Amino acid sequence: MINYNPKTWFSLIFHNYSRHVMRALRPALIFIVIYTTIICYVMLNLLKLHEQDWHSTITMHQLLGIVLGLFLVFRTNTSYDRWWEGRKLWGSMVNNTRNLAVKINSYLTDDTEQKIWFAQMIANLPIALKEHLRAGVNTSDLDIVDEDMIKKVEGVKHVPNAISSIIYKRCYDLYKSGKITGDQLIILDRELKEFLDIVGACERIKNTPIPYSYSMYIKKFIFIYLLTLPFGLVTAEEYITIPIVLLITYVLLGVELIAEEIEDPFGKDINDLPTDDLSVKIKENVREILL
Repeated sequence: MINYNPKTWFSLIFHNYSRHVMRALRPALIFIVIYTTIICYVMLNLLKLHEQDWHSTITMHQLLGIVLGLFLVFRTNTSYDRWWEGRKLWGSMVNNTRNLAVKINSYLTDDTEQKIWFAQMIANLPIALKEHLRAGVNTSDLDIVDEDMIKKVEGVKHVPNAISSIIYKRCYDLYKSGKITGDQLIILDRELKEFLDIVGACERIKNTPIPYSYSMYIKKFIFIYLLTLPFGLVTAEEYITIPIVLLITYVLLGVELIAEEIEDPFGKDINDLPTDDLSVKIKENVREILL
């Protein structure tokens, strides 16, 4: 995720992200330039059509542009809602881990060994979640507490569930040994349940993409719109049609590209959530509370 000052106009206009967009759109932009150039050459030089022969009109494209604009607004808003919901869930993760650490620190005032164990295991919760939402969790990504933890985590498909189970088992063992009361166990149970709720909500965002038919239709709509646009401009604007169509292509495809990037906010793209930074922040906060 990029940290920036929204008030610095010139730095935003010339930011490196513009070059990232250009690299992603370069094949499409090159195609549209070649395509539009061929249309202009054929109609103006080979067919020798002029305004009196071929009355250019963009009326159809103006009407379709309104519909296309509504589609793009809905597409962008839907993607941003997914991004923002993901950010709220990770905000809940930050608060939940802090609450869990504070309560354990209060319940186990003099038990340093247990607090060290919980400091490491609670820090593993966000690490396991962020890697689970990407390519999967490796044990090398986690803070190793003991060999027993490694045995329980290795080969498990859903590592966040496994870590949550290990923590809950430790809380129950503390209850059985009389180090915490039944009421305290219930309070800790609420925090662990909240963590699994966060995991489930993040998985819902990750595993439920924008409906295929909608995504397919809007891409077809943009494609047809851009392919027919040169015919509406060529005899009126002549070869100026090429930069006009190029600019419109850049705008429309750029908006669609941004929407595609933020609809899955848990990866490593420029606009994705800073889950790596949040995991480090949680780890530091938990250790500060417990150690």
